[in-house]
Amino acid sequence: MEEKKKAEEELLEKDPTAGESDPAPGEASAEPEKTEAEGSPAEEPVPEETPDESGRDAEPEPKGRRGEIRKLKKELEETKKSLADAQKKAEEAGDRALRLAAEYDNFRKRTQSEKAGIYADAVSDTLRGLLPIIDNLQYAAKYSGGDAEKVAEGLTMILSKLPETLEKLGIKAFGEAGETFDPALHNAVMHVEDESLGEGVIVEVLQQGYMYGDKVLRYAMVKTAN
Repeated sequence: MEEKKKAEEELLEKDPTAGESDPAPGEASAEPEKTEAEGSPAEEPVPEETPDESGRDAEPEPKGRRGEIRKLKKELEETKKSLADAQKKAEEAGDRALRLAAEYDNFRKRTQSEKAGIYADAVSDTLRGLLPIIDNLQYAAKYSGGDAEKVAEGLTMILSKLPETLEKLGIKAFGEAGETFDPALHNAVMHVEDESLGEGVIVEVLQQGYMYGDKVLRYAMVKTAN
C-alpha cells in the first residue's frame, strides 16, 4: 500500500496532469462550447440594388424595339395626314353638292317659267293668226243682209285665206279624194264596193285632217273603196 502510494506520488511529480481523469462518456464538458454564431461576427444584410429613378442605370431598349416604335409613329402621322385629306375632300364634295342642288333648283324654276312663257306665246300666235278669219266671219254676218249668195261669197273668200293662215302657224291640212288609205293618217268610217277603183282608195273626205310638223292634230275622216 505504501509502495503504491509512493509510486503515485512519483508519477505526479513527473506529470502533474496525470492525476486528472477524463470525463465519463455522456457527461457534458464543464466549459460550454462556443457556437458558430458566437465565434464569428454576424454578417450584415446586403441591400438589394434598385434602379436609379433618373433612368441612368435602366437597361437600354433593344434596337429592334426602337425601330418598331419609329415605324408606328410614322404610320400614325401618315394616317392623320390621310384623314385630314379625306375630311378636306369630303367638305369640298359637300360644297359642290350644295352648289349643284342650288343650280338645279334655279334651272328647274327657270325651265318652268320658260315653258309657261313658250306656251303662252304659242297660244298668242295661234289666236293672232285666227283673228282675221274671225273678223271676216263677223263682216259676212253683218253685211250679208240675209242674201244667201253674198254669204256664200264671203265664206268662200274666208276659206281661201284659211290655208295661208294655217301655214303661217305651221299647220298643214291633209286628206284628199283619190289618195290611198293610210291608217296612220286616216280614219275610215264608211266603205263602198266599186270595181272601177283600186283597193283602199279614198272615195270621199268627210272631214279633213291636220298636222303640226310630224304630229297628227286630227285624223282625216274618209270613205274608202273595196
